[in-house]
Amino acid sequence: DLLSLINDILDLSKIESGTVSLDLAEVQFATVHDFVERTFRHVGEQKNLPFVIQTDPDLPATIFTDNKRLQQVLKNLLANAFKFTEAGQVTLQIQPARDGFSSHHPVLSHTESVVAFSVKDTGIGIPLDKQRIIFEAFQQAEGSTNRKYGGTGLGLSISREIAALLGGEIKLHSTPGKGSEFVLYLPLHYVGSAEVVHEDITVVDGEVTQKTGGSPAKPAKAKSVEQRTSYTPSTRAEYLRQVGVELVDDRGSIQSGDCVMLVIEDDASFAKVLLEVARDHKFKGLVASRGDSGIALTHGFHPDAITLDIHLPDIDGWTILERLKADFSTRHIPVIIITVDEDKPRGIKRGAYNVLTKPVSKEVLDQAFGKVGHFMCNNERSLLIVEDDDKQRNAIIELVGGDDIQLKDVATLEEAIDAIREKRWDCIILDLLLPGTKRFEAIEQIQKEPNALDVPIIVYTGKDLTRDEEVQLNKLANSVIIKDVRSPERLLYETTLFLHRPLNSLPEAKRRMLDQLHDPATVLATKRVLVVDDDPRNVFAISSLLERNKMQVMAAEDGKTAIQMLERQPAVDIVLMDIMMPEMDGYETTRHIRQMAQFKTLPIIAVTAKAMRGDREKCIEAGASDYITKPVDPEQLLTLLRMWLHR
Repeated sequence: DLLSLINDILDLSKIESGTVSLDLAEVQFATVHDFVERTFRHVGEQKNLPFVIQTDPDLPATIFTDNKRLQQVLKNLLANAFKFTEAGQVTLQIQPARDGFSSHHPVLSHTESVVAFSVKDTGIGIPLDKQRIIFEAFQQAEGSTNRKYGGTGLGLSISREIAALLGGEIKLHSTPGKGSEFVLYLPLHYVGSAEVVHEDITVVDGEVTQKTGGSPAKPAKAKSVEQRTSYTPSTRAEYLRQVGVELVDDRGSIQSGDCVMLVIEDDASFAKVLLEVARDHKFKGLVASRGDSGIALTHGFHPDAITLDIHLPDIDGWTILERLKADFSTRHIPVIIITVDEDKPRGIKRGAYNVLTKPVSKEVLDQAFGKVGHFMCNNERSLLIVEDDDKQRNAIIELVGGDDIQLKDVATLEEAIDAIREKRWDCIILDLLLPGTKRFEAIEQIQKEPNALDVPIIVYTGKDLTRDEEVQLNKLANSVIIKDVRSPERLLYETTLFLHRPLNSLPEAKRRMLDQLHDPATVLATKRVLVVDDDPRNVFAISSLLERNKMQVMAAEDGKTAIQMLERQPAVDIVLMDIMMPEMDGYETTRHIRQMAQFKTLPIIAVTAKAMRGDREKCIEAGASDYITKPVDPEQLLTLLRMWLHR
């Protein structure tokens, strides 16, 4: 409670001193919905109060504002609503607003699109004479020492100031005994902060003076009128110009039928270059400087192609790629990775359409954008199947074929080489057991062909591979699928990924097949995971998440215990390895596990609070299969688990 009070006081003082910086980005309304649902649903259940969230269908997909500050205000308003309500219900309604806010408001009155976040309750209500003072610091409607409801009286004061920072305001409507409604009005596109205007405040000789009822005026915090800065540009483009950003994308002019390229890049100069090249190739351009806003724009505008920087200020680009490819609504979108890291195989293996290494020339960009434009315009994908068994070949054709696929099937390596020299294929399915070939000869010969450069190769084989062979093959091919009970589903899953096929282009039966494979309950259920972490809180949090997905969780508090558990119970499917542990850290533990023959290919995901450059490489060198940072994003963790358990 004391820490919470200190944080509130610091928040208020920073806002009043003008030292708060906003973190502006595109925020999905769906994200807002999920946040309040996740935060307050259990509160309603504990108090036996229905919690209703209503979003207007006319709302756009996103709002351009500070997500953290928006969540802070909604959390304050909803917490009060639940606290002061014993019976009835609490409702959050989000809808476009054309009135209800102050007609003289310096921002809202000049803004074309305003959004209203209305928090209604059926609680005790607020008397008229108290409705004004509750927005002042340390003031409460029920302020007696034996009051029923606790609190510091800072929440509404902070919320009002944040609303002004975001260019909006909060309005209150309340009737004692019947309930209250607090409405947060915000511009759809942030265009600057607003002054907090009170009807009982005036300015005399440069000093702010506050009147309280009929009592004499008393000085408030002194602040000269000349020092105040407020501006009310009516468009986001004007705002960007005022803050010195010359880059204005095409989001306001996108029409049905336009080809749209989303640029996720935090370097403004390079983003401008990418936007210009995209326009040269007849794309409408969208620009996001952060990962979260890039994801929001993807879901809001459904772009036809994406360029993705890896080193972003908030979310690692590899994480964004994983999220896009794990979501069936976005996995078909071609993603061009443009990064300083020379890790092309990793990008192609994870479903990227292309990987370019910075610095990149205008000619290379033109070639890449022209290629992806042609790929999008040509709805037909090309697939080469190399399989000598007629029955297997026909089964593959039936499984992955479709009206959107140009198929060619061959039975020998020589025929495959001829087909590759004739044209470039979008993907190749290859059986290792071809007549007249040794071990990995087929894949090595194919990869030498210029037309096969960076073409995804899916190895689909019945050959009984040793663990060493699997490791070597994984380095050569983008995906290795051993023919087993679930291999048809996995083959369909991988081909749709590498061919960038939209899910809606598949027949219903094949869509159901992929849904079952993608469902965490199907993929993760009954799998055994070993969680290695010395912090019991982390173990509890991760175990709770995994157990909800019906995984069997084992836990070890240090590296030595983990090794002993693996020796006693080797039937573990995957390991989550904390790096920072006393005595035997995660690096040493991972290296030790890799020295044990039966665990050379066991998936090990490194989990660490360190997020310094080079940490991932250090984990991989120690033998980890992948890497995730704390605080662990549940969605990212489940995606990694599904991906590695598929393999």
